[in-house]
Amino acid sequence: MHAVVVLGFGLTVVGCGHTEGWDGEAAVREVMLQQEQAWDRGNIPGFMVGYDEKVCFISAKGSTCGRDSVTARYLRTYPDRQAMGDLEFGIGEVLPAGYDHAWCTGTWKLHRSRDTVAGGFSLFWARTPQGWRILRDHTY
Repeated sequence: MHAVVVLGFGLTVVGCGHTEGWDGEAAVREVMLQQEQAWDRGNIPGFMVGYDEKVCFISAKGSTCGRDSVTARYLRTYPDRQAMGDLEFGIGEVLPAGYDHAWCTGTWKLHRSRDTVAGGFSLFWARTPQGWRILRDHTY
């Protein structure tokens, strides 16, 4: 029993990390705003700047890993501006996961001329030399 308590305490300390002066929330929100704007211009490569090279996109249809592969998936799924529509993110929360990582949850909507589709997401972010980037995108 003692080992379980010690292990649990150790994981809590490692998992929480030092977050005093953490600037991740504003940075994540800014990247997501830039993504929304790029999408609304029909610029999928610009939208993808918010993703890390090692990103994995996970949805009900399966997972795709690597920024080039995820970009190709978006280009196939959204071949033109009409299919892309107008993107709206609803950011629920941005939580630190240590100093250089964060979780972000929220909703997305695509307002298109023929319909509106919507869902949710959970994003795992990392601070990189290029800025905050998405490592894992669970979209539903």
